[in-house]
Amino acid sequence: MAAPPRMLSVLALLGLAALLLVPAFADRFYVQLFTKVMTMAIFAMSLGLLVSGVGLVSLGHGAFFALAAYIVALVSPATEGASLWLALPLAIGGAALAALAIGALAIRTSGVYFIMITLAFGQMLFYLFHDTKIAGGADGLFIAARPVVAVGGIALLQLDHRPSLFYATLVAMAATYLFLGIVSRAPFGKAIEGIRVNEQRMRALGYDTYLHKLVAFGLSGALAGFSGFIYATQYTYVNPALFSWHQSGLALMMVILGGLRSRLGPLVGAFALVLIEELVQAWTTHWLLLIGVFVISVVLTLPNGLVDLLPRLLPRDRRRGVAVDA
Repeated sequence: MAAPPRMLSVLALLGLAALLLVPAFADRFYVQLFTKVMTMAIFAMSLGLLVSGVGLVSLGHGAFFALAAYIVALVSPATEGASLWLALPLAIGGAALAALAIGALAIRTSGVYFIMITLAFGQMLFYLFHDTKIAGGADGLFIAARPVVAVGGIALLQLDHRPSLFYATLVAMAATYLFLGIVSRAPFGKAIEGIRVNEQRMRALGYDTYLHKLVAFGLSGALAGFSGFIYATQYTYVNPALFSWHQSGLALMMVILGGLRSRLGPLVGAFALVLIEELVQAWTTHWLLLIGVFVISVVLTLPNGLVDLLPRLLPRDRRRGVAVDA
């Protein structure tokens, strides 16, 4: 995943500054909406590590998101919130372990076979939670109260307070983006990039490509679990639909829409897709048709995603400068 051009980085910082002002000037609806967008941005970035980093397209990634959300629901007491220090590691750790178990089998395949096997695992978990009573069945589970952030009985953060949850999600999104930047610059990030470009050559150079892909798959699942934890905290309700391939397809669409080769791509795609979806839903009941037209238009006119829009709007001499920055 490439670092964004300098101008895009400046715009991203301005967007971050604008987000800081949302709870102060926007009403409750928009605070909730942008919390949802940032949660989906983390989910999309987790899949971006797999798709853009290793070149593996998964249609079962929603399973790790859903599994973490269910873990939060299952460890929460009936009348009060679970401790964050218990629920968060369990949610991320459970999602990571599931990703390592599924990945150990799935990454032995490639191409369309990898897509099909991840889709199959995702649907297996969907039917496991939908058709059995182990976690509420098709009705799902309600969470009595949001996780508690306290040390020695002293509350450090009130996640029931919407602005506090908003800012916590904002910090989580920024931290995920910076973490992925560190990973992409590390030797591990360079190795998985090499695997994406030419796996046989990396194997000939002595790299254990299976192990690198498995670690990337597990890391991607852990980040998806992080976003699932935030989702369960915000909505205090989970259901089997979170496991469905639609959830994985949504994240994949965000990655493609934003740009496959930029670290900012999944984040930009998440903001664009969720906000445009909210906008067109208010106009017409046929909003899915408009979303389809929008996605097709972007794919046909901007092969590198929405992050490529700004360089194309710049004059030719400035455009060269952006390209050099990239």
